[in-house]
Amino acid sequence: MKTTKQEALDYHSMGRKGKIEVVPTKPCITQRDLSLAYTPGVAQPCLDIEKDPSLAYEYTAKGNLVAVVSNGTAVLGLGDIGPLAGKPVMEGKGVLFKRFADIDVFDIELNTKDPDEIVRCVQLLEPTFGGINLEDIKAPECFYIEEKCKATMKIPVFHDDQHGTAIISGAALINAVEISGKKLSEVKIVVNGAGASAISCSRLYVKLGAKIENITLCDSKGAIYKGRTEGMNEFKQEFAHETDARTLADAIKGADVFVGLSKGNVVSKEMVASMAPNCVVFAMANPDPEITYEDATSVRKDIIMATGRSDYPNQINNVLGFPFIFRGALDVQASAINDEMKLAASYALAALAKEDVPDIVKRAYEGHEMNYGRDYIVPKPFDSRVLTWVAPAVAKAAMDTGVAAKPITDFEAYKEQLLERLGISQEIVRHTIHAAQSYKTGKLVFSEGNNVRILKAAQIIQDMDIAHPILIGNPEEVNALMSANNIDHEGLTIVSPTDWDKSDFYVDEFYKLRQRKGITREEASRLMTRHRHKNYFAAMMVRMGDADAMIAGMTSHYPETIRPALEVLDLQPGVSRVSGMYILIIKNRVYFFADTTVNVDPNAEQLAEIAILSAKAARRFDIEPRVAMLSFSNFGSAVHPHSVKVKKATEIVKQLEPDLIVEGEMQADTAMIPTIMENLYPFSKLKKRANVLIFPNLDSGNIAYKLLNRIGGAEVVGPILNGLSKPVYVLQRGAEVDDVVNMAAFAMVEAKRK
Repeated sequence: MKTTKQEALDYHSMGRKGKIEVVPTKPCITQRDLSLAYTPGVAQPCLDIEKDPSLAYEYTAKGNLVAVVSNGTAVLGLGDIGPLAGKPVMEGKGVLFKRFADIDVFDIELNTKDPDEIVRCVQLLEPTFGGINLEDIKAPECFYIEEKCKATMKIPVFHDDQHGTAIISGAALINAVEISGKKLSEVKIVVNGAGASAISCSRLYVKLGAKIENITLCDSKGAIYKGRTEGMNEFKQEFAHETDARTLADAIKGADVFVGLSKGNVVSKEMVASMAPNCVVFAMANPDPEITYEDATSVRKDIIMATGRSDYPNQINNVLGFPFIFRGALDVQASAINDEMKLAASYALAALAKEDVPDIVKRAYEGHEMNYGRDYIVPKPFDSRVLTWVAPAVAKAAMDTGVAAKPITDFEAYKEQLLERLGISQEIVRHTIHAAQSYKTGKLVFSEGNNVRILKAAQIIQDMDIAHPILIGNPEEVNALMSANNIDHEGLTIVSPTDWDKSDFYVDEFYKLRQRKGITREEASRLMTRHRHKNYFAAMMVRMGDADAMIAGMTSHYPETIRPALEVLDLQPGVSRVSGMYILIIKNRVYFFADTTVNVDPNAEQLAEIAILSAKAARRFDIEPRVAMLSFSNFGSAVHPHSVKVKKATEIVKQLEPDLIVEGEMQADTAMIPTIMENLYPFSKLKKRANVLIFPNLDSGNIAYKLLNRIGGAEVVGPILNGLSKPVYVLQRGAEVDDVVNMAAFAMVEAKRK
């Protein structure tokens, strides 16, 4: 996926600058709140912590707080760019910690290259943090810094550049060697690169069962061998042994495993061809691997290959490790991340790759093989199960080795807590985008092709392979807008209703469709070909199969957007009417609200249909629906025609869909608070918080979603028109570019799954 320099700069500068902020977790609104948060109330936890330091984990954020510490001497592939220039990377690391494991991070950039100064700074941070993640510090200083800190501190210190790649590639190696029919203790391993990551990988492979004498390291000077003096240090010396190999080509000949942690294009086809049968190649240099996937597989059909890239099988990505390793370590208040915990993470990842992959993950990566074998030796980075496999394994290893101050007593309950931390809302957009990308062939029409935000979104949608965008508008005007705003024209289709070769055909079809509903041939031509009526043309493209889905509404009023869709597109079989639904993403939860845009006062039968259609929509996005039929009454507590209507609708739904979890009539707080249901209404089928909320009329549904969006900060996707044969999504006026991109993904997934 390509991104422009300007896009990257805009991403980091838009709105609040940077990528992180600090958000208080306790109220501070009233004078009483202030007295509790600060003086005098804060004195009590201070005094208690003074008596018992372990209470800091109870009364402060220490237990969920990690410092990402760097001096900027080895930043990604950029090298020694300094601590200030490296700060965007450290903030990004914090984002990944939070996103994947709900760990809070402060990034700390140190303006020094003196390893002892770094050690002292890190030591002084111990009271504040539950763990330290050392990042982008060059070798060999990073070895000294980590070891010194680990020896003198009582919180985990972990240098991800060393251990992250080691842990993930270690898991891949376990499975690759097994699939190749070999034994780890017998395989010959060549590691190209002799920096922090390469040394750490080699050390971990030995702990996993490889023999140190079977590992040959190579650096820019060639093979490392016993007696070599040029470019050597104590860490390279650890792997120096008797060998005739002097070059990488010498070393790789007959090798079972190649591990690349160096730079791109240093391994030739001939080198790969010279390796042992059923060879394993981990070419992990980024963005260009030591040898391309295409070149390696072209000369060896028996190869098992991994890279650091997401566009090929078996991606070795550190994000599979560090968030979950720290999660497990923090949750048991570990004093260190020891070798046993690292090994536990490797074994957990290796074992997870052998498990059946859930449908939600398969659909997110459609087109990728995910059955244990040559092309699937490690889990996908966005497989949400990694959290519940790796974190518990690390926590248990900490407990078994005596470094856990707070052992876990119920691991099943712990896994449930982890899932709650993750939250489905963090996954739904990501999985939906990945699922849309897997289809590749989808076509998405935008009726407002002359809007700059639409054009920017279309470029991103094209670049991300979410869909092929079709823009309705005057080609000269659209191209001029793109040029003026530095938007890439490549891959975007621009269609003018007045000039397109199918325009006359569309007019004929629309006239046939509406001739008995008051539309003349002249009116059909006007509605279908004039630019001011582009929504009709876009809807017809969808009807005729020239597009799979339609998005509109950026600049038009809602009725102007949905009326063409309702007039042009058919209803789904068995459906009596269209209804409007929003997806609301609130913190760690996802909700479906209906009807929010179409039916003013539906009767019981219509309300039941809306509920069933909304539940089906939830399932299309891999969410098992729990439906609440909302009212001002709880199960007959207030008898009124309005509540009776909802009660009747609930009964109809239960008759038509007996396996669906649906309850009502009920108040909104009853639907949202499981303890109310459990204590007052134990007969209810709804045991957990409802996620599909069906409102009794348009007033309540429309007001509810807008309040949650504007006051509650909910992210909103929609409205989605349920009941139509083809997907039509309506943008909120003034929607941002990211909103359009996300909506595009939802539209394409719906189009392919209907």
